[in-house]
Amino acid sequence: MIRLLDIVFSLIGLVCSFPILLLLVFIGLCDTGFPVFFQQRVGRYKRPFTLIKLRTMRVDAESVATHLADSDSVTGFGRFLRRTKLDELPQLWNVLKGDMSLVGPRPGLFNQHELTAAREKLGIYTVRPGITGLAQVSGIDMSTPELLAKVDKQMIETLSLKSYFHYIVLTALGKGGGDRIR
Repeated sequence: MIRLLDIVFSLIGLVCSFPILLLLVFIGLCDTGFPVFFQQRVGRYKRPFTLIKLRTMRVDAESVATHLADSDSVTGFGRFLRRTKLDELPQLWNVLKGDMSLVGPRPGLFNQHELTAAREKLGIYTVRPGITGLAQVSGIDMSTPELLAKVDKQMIETLSLKSYFHYIVLTALGKGGGDRIR
C-alpha cells in the first residue's frame, strides 16, 4: 500500500511542481551554473542509487555529509532551498523510480562508515530510504549516527498509514531543521 501511495503522490508532486522546478533550475543555473546535483547514496539492501537534488553548495564543495560541510560552501540561494526544503523536490523522481519512498530513513553517503555500520546492525537497509521520516521531523540528523539509526529503527517498526501521512504533513509544515552545517 505504501509503495502505491509513493507512486501516486510522487507523480502528482512532479506534475504539480514542474513549473516551480523549472524556475528553481533557472535560478540555480544563475547561482552555481550547475543547478541539479547527482550523488551516489546507500539504498535498500545497501545497493547504490543516484540521488537527485537541487544544488545548494558551490560546485567545488567537498562531497561529505552535510554536518561535516563548511557553511561557506552553501550559496545564498542554497540556504533558501534548504530552509524551504525545495532542494528535495527532484527526489520525487527517485521515489517514482522506486529508489526511495516518501517516508523512510534518509539515505546516507557511502563514506559515512559509522552511520552505515549502525544502520546495518539494526537492519535499516531492508527498507527503501526516504525523503522524510521520524528523525527528520524530530530534528535528528546524521551527526549522531547511533541515535539516528535507533530512531530510524523505531520509525520502521511503528510505520503505519497514519504515521506515513503524519511525517509528510509535518515536513510540509516545516517541522525539523534538516542537517546542521558546521
